[in-house]
Formats: sequence, structure tokens, C-alpha cells
Amino acid sequence: MSLHDLYARLTPFEIAFPERAVIERLSERVGEEAVGRGVDDSEPDTFLTLPAVGEAVRELRGPDAPPETSYPFAALIVHAVHFFRAGCPVYLVAAGAARRLTTEWSDPGGAAPRAPTPAGYLQLPQHLVWTSAAAEGAARASGSAPESMDGVFWTESHASMIHALPVTGLRPDRPGFGALPLPPAPAADASAWLDAPMRPSGDDFVSTLPGGELDRLHSVETAGEVLKLLARFFAVASQSGEVRELSA
Repeated sequence: MSLHDLYARLTPFEIAFPERAVIERLSERVGEEAVGRGVDDSEPDTFLTLPAVGEAVRELRGPDAPPETSYPFAALIVHAVHFFRAGCPVYLVAAGAARRLTTEWSDPGGAAPRAPTPAGYLQLPQHLVWTSAAAEGAARASGSAPESMDGVFWTESHASMIHALPVTGLRPDRPGFGALPLPPAPAADASAWLDAPMRPSGDDFVSTLPGGELDRLHSVETAGEVLKLLARFFAVASQSGEVRELSA
């Protein structure tokens, strides 16, 4: 059994918001502003228009960051607030189970996949899943080196849209991490994601790293693969022994 199967690593939420009072107050302000405007703050497009969010984005990205970096920070704040409101659920997937979600998938059948909580964080085994290019709709530096995927935040809006945020590049030798915002997708389509081919060519989740297949590594190169991974996780989340739920 790997160490990952026993302990959750420090999550991006805990790194970005080490003081719980900060995110608690932000959540309250967002809620108050949404009520005052009569809008639904579960929808990210609406959430991002609230003054408290703009202020939080500026504080999180820092005064010297270029303006084009705002969107990943804004997406992180959206997920962080909803993650906090959901009770900070972290779902730790054991290494063997993670492989069964990717290249060794077998549909357990039963009801359609549903998110176990309105928002949460799926933490993957360290350095098992990699991304070498921008997921669809994600901002990423051109020519950047492959990054290990730490996990995926998800939030389901009141309109039943799944919003996903893969997180990459959590390394002890450097600060920060990468956030790759993806376009929303209807939760009602989750069953279709389980087995649908998501890459333009080649098999989903097959490693694109040199020698990656020999090391039994996996890659995620499209937004569809992220949704496929989430749908498969949703399908097995209630099965004993496959997933451990913790709190950040």
C-alpha cells in the first residue's frame, strides 16, 4: 500500500487559504452580495461579478501579476468558496482505484453517476496522472513542461452544471500551483462521459510522456478526459474501500 493510500497531501485549498477565517468571511460576503442583487452565486459567471470576488482575486494574485492571470485565480476562488460551503470534502483515491478509473475501467452499473457532494476535491495519487498540454479552455504557458496533476475540484451549480478545475504542479521545491479552468458541462450527461472517447486520436488516459507507459503513468490531455475521470469517480464514490472521504 502506497503512502498516498494512507494520508491526504496538503490540498490547494489549504495552500491558497491557510487562514480559514479568510475564506469564511469571503463566503459570507459573497452570499450577502448575491442576496442583495437577487442572483444565484452557484453560477460562476454570476459569482465573478460580485465586488467581494474581484477584491479577493486582486489580493490572491498579488500586485505584480499580469492582468491575464486573473481568470485562473478567479476560478480557484469560485471552487474554494463552494468547497468550503460543502464542508471541505477531500476524496482520496487509492493508487489501484485510480488505475481502475483510467485504463482498467469496468462500469459498476446501477444509477447514473452523481457527485457525492455539491462541491469537493478529488485527490489523485502523487505523480500518477500528468498533463503535457493545456486542457480545452485552460490557460497554460506555451511550451511548458509536463506537470503532475494533483487532483480536480468540482462544483455543481443549482442549474446542474458541473464546473471542474484540475490542479497541477504542486511541488515542494517551488511555491504555488497551476489551475486549469474548464468549460462547464451538464451533470445529466455524466453517464455518457463514462465510456465516450475524449481524445481526437489515440486512447484516453494513455501516457504522452517518454517512457510513461513503462512506468504505468497516465496523461490527461483534454477537458473531456477530466470529465470522464470525474464521472467514473462519481460512479464508484459510494463503494466501500475505493475512495476515502476526508476534510481539508
